Amino acid sequence: MTGSEVSPPFRLVYVPGVMPDKWVRVWNERLPDVPLTLTQVPVQAAQGLLLDGDADAGLVRLPVDRTVLSAIPLYTERTVVVVPRDHLVTAADAVSPEDLADDIVLHPLDDVLPWEGLPGRPALERPATTADAIELVAAGIGVLVVPLSLARLHHRKDLTHRPLEGAPESSVALSWPEAATTDRVEDFIGIVRGRTVNSTRGRTQQPAPAKKPAPTARRQPAGRGRRGGTGGTAKNPRRGKPRRRS
Repeated sequence: MTGSEVSPPFRLVYVPGVMPDKWVRVWNERLPDVPLTLTQVPVQAAQGLLLDGDADAGLVRLPVDRTVLSAIPLYTERTVVVVPRDHLVTAADAVSPEDLADDIVLHPLDDVLPWEGLPGRPALERPATTADAIELVAAGIGVLVVPLSLARLHHRKDLTHRPLEGAPESSVALSWPEAATTDRVEDFIGIVRGRTVNSTRGRTQQPAPAKKPAPTARRQPAGRGRRGGTGGTAKNPRRGKPRRRS
């Protein structure tokens, strides 16, 4: 590649609540000549962008269609209930679904939790987004159950949250089209898995330093070594001969 050519960017999408900053920072340190474009997209849009070739990889929420997408689970989030600060459940350190039996539990259309049965009482209508549901919680209309990262993303001073025990959880994964496992995807996999730059499974390996040749032994001329050593001085040929009597 000549100096005038620019590497095509690595296109990474991510869903709300996911914080890719640490991985992006490592990418920029290891691959400064390969730009990384970062785009936040709605949860429901991420898989379509990957399959349409509009992104190289994505930080998404499971599940994904594993028949066409590869995925590496990264972590599972704790589930919390978002309530007004004066709500009764704020007196406890953790909440159970039974504690919400008398509350209206909002269920936005972009909910990412795999519910089998929502706790509490249902609202008359489902909010379009989690952000809309947060506004309703602030208005005292109901409570909202979300992964912890989304509670933090939509933080408000008049709201708080408590862990909800026994609720479904949401897992975050790195995903990409199975038929498009490129070298750059492998580079990013190595970064999110914490491989070092010299990992045998990584691609951006640094060349090993050349070994210095072992010094060759220098043979000393006879008679030049130290007295008493293996290379000592030659013996005096006259030493030890008897003297003639005069």
